[in-house]
Amino acid sequence: MSLPHAEGGSGATGAPSLVHLVRSPAPDALPAGTRPPLLILLHGVGSNERSMASLAPAMDPRFLVISARSPIALGPDSFAWFHVTFTPQGPQIDAREAATGWAHVARFVDETVGAYGADADRVYLAGFSQGAIMALATMLTAPAKLAGAVAMSGRLLPEVLPHAAPAEALRGKPVLIVHGTADDKLGLHFARSARERLSQFPIALTYHELPIGHGITAESLAEVSAWLSARLDWPAPRPS
Repeated sequence: MSLPHAEGGSGATGAPSLVHLVRSPAPDALPAGTRPPLLILLHGVGSNERSMASLAPAMDPRFLVISARSPIALGPDSFAWFHVTFTPQGPQIDAREAATGWAHVARFVDETVGAYGADADRVYLAGFSQGAIMALATMLTAPAKLAGAVAMSGRLLPEVLPHAAPAEALRGKPVLIVHGTADDKLGLHFARSARERLSQFPIALTYHELPIGHGITAESLAEVSAWLSARLDWPAPRPS
């Protein structure tokens, strides 16, 4: 697996604006002349791009897999998409930072498609925890940029809903939610609330509860990988 660093910048020169790691598609995994489908992995608060890059070997070999580092530095090797404080009343967030975060993810999609020659019609986001929050937010606010989204152990921010795209732009968009019944960080009620709120949109939602905590296990990763592979099997890849 090739995982070169690409240093982030402003994106003004065409380089993606977030530091990231890359796994190329496997040799001969795609028909000659086919642009690769793109899977962007988004980590949780306090983590970094290496944590999600470790999942890349489990993903379909047809994917170009990019693991992005979020832009807000919390400490050495510790980053976030927005600041959050966990209180007895629930997570308290910086809503302005969150909105900036999901807009940055949408911009990063365009940057990486252009930089790596990926198939713009087959771009998927998969996030864990705060990365899952960003994946759902980006899907709802910029669905034209995505073919699907995966949320592992996350939640749907109510602040996103006023910014959601029109229903027709979201129609049929596939979304997978995977959440642990023993999650002690973002409790199961967050996943069930997201399922309820997403039901108001014409997306194609797949929802799984697993007997795990706040983390990614072999079982949950297998669910995600199989779901993503199934999305690639239709429609068929198109030559560029």
